Amino acid sequence: MLDSLIEEHRGCTEPRLRRLWDYYRNPARSSIDGKVGVLAQEAGLPQRLTKAKAVGGLGVEAEREVVIENDIAWRMHTQVDFMFGKPLSIQSIAKDPARAKKIQRFLRRVIKANGGERFFQDLGLLGSVYGFVDVLVRVTDTHKTPLSDGVSDADRLVLETIEAPRAIPLLSQQDYRRLDAYALHFCRRTSQVEQNHFLTRVRNRVLGGSGRRQRSVVEHTQVWTGQMIQSFVGQPGTFGGGRKLVEQEVNRLGRIPVVHIQNLSQPFFYEGLSEVEPLIPLQDELNTRLSDRANRVTFQSFKMYLGKGIEHFTDRPVGPGQMWATDNPDASITEFGGDGNNPSEEAHINEIREAMDKASAVSPLATGLLRARVGNLTSQNALRIVLMGLLAKVEKKRLTYGDGIERICELLLHAADVYGLFPNSPEERGVRLDWAEPLPDTDSELLRNALLKLEAGVPRHQVLTELGYADQAGV
Repeated sequence: MLDSLIEEHRGCTEPRLRRLWDYYRNPARSSIDGKVGVLAQEAGLPQRLTKAKAVGGLGVEAEREVVIENDIAWRMHTQVDFMFGKPLSIQSIAKDPARAKKIQRFLRRVIKANGGERFFQDLGLLGSVYGFVDVLVRVTDTHKTPLSDGVSDADRLVLETIEAPRAIPLLSQQDYRRLDAYALHFCRRTSQVEQNHFLTRVRNRVLGGSGRRQRSVVEHTQVWTGQMIQSFVGQPGTFGGGRKLVEQEVNRLGRIPVVHIQNLSQPFFYEGLSEVEPLIPLQDELNTRLSDRANRVTFQSFKMYLGKGIEHFTDRPVGPGQMWATDNPDASITEFGGDGNNPSEEAHINEIREAMDKASAVSPLATGLLRARVGNLTSQNALRIVLMGLLAKVEKKRLTYGDGIERICELLLHAADVYGLFPNSPEERGVRLDWAEPLPDTDSELLRNALLKLEAGVPRHQVLTELGYADQAGV
């Protein structure tokens, strides 16, 4: 079963997920000589732009100019900025106030040890790209004696953000939202060098390999079930890979320590909706039209001259102060070329950008590019109306990510109780999330809102926490 899951993941799921990351990151693949090679998004361009063509016996035509403008990455970053650009406050809802403060300090220390706000930003970015993100809870130094205060052992809890191409979930046949098992599959280079066998040398000579000896690669697979944790090691490239069980232990938590978060809810599927996937065809069309425009400008922006009846016309460059003399009364110099206005081309490119704005709900205005619309943004309410699509999507994503973060906190407290790091009861594991306003507010507006909350009866420590004064609030 494990071999079948890995082969299915390697052949179907992993290439699709890698493509989503490539379109977001758009990395440049370096060539053997160290020069910058082809960008990832060039794979979506038509062959007339990327493939050299033979021209009837005259050799090979040079490749056309290619323009790549990554309009996906800044949209993903903008969504993350609106989601987790400000600190997220986690409040315990335990009935005992003193106990609630101690739980909050414990959770705050665990999250700070695992990156703090960067941990939440990584969740938002990976979820936006892949459509989902998984968080695995590990406990280090399991044989170490816990300290008496409990909070000092928070550093032993590790929150591992799982890259989607490494995750292989085995879903329950009765409920797609439940996991029967969870596997991490990845390759890792070792500190040893591959043996230079005879067949390897023949393959390098036939296929044009470098022939240089490289570090060996080992395939690792870790499997979690509700009862056991197993680790396998094998060789990549073959079915089964000679996979061997190298470590096995009892899962003391009694359940799979994985929290699954969908970016946007997608019913009846384990994966959520990716923000990158609907933008890929629009990004390919935009890069194609930008490349066509660049080639048109290259060929038409320089004026050309046709000289008739003038001797040695090609020996002199065309420029200011140049003169040609001839006795031929029929001689002439004709000017042609130059880049002309092409309104349909510009309109098409602008329509593609607007389509990407609608598909992603992120417009250039969210990054500060106003485009002479300052007069329409005279108040915060006007700005909210202009950014209504982005704000609505942020609120929708806060539901899925908020539920996931609450389950992460519950799992952390459960693991801390099982391993004796921070004893607690199931009734004390509930938390409440206080999200900051995504739009920027001035200090005067924040203080005015805080006073109104105090008058309405909101507890003082909660108001101070929302303002960022957690220490003064005593939590």
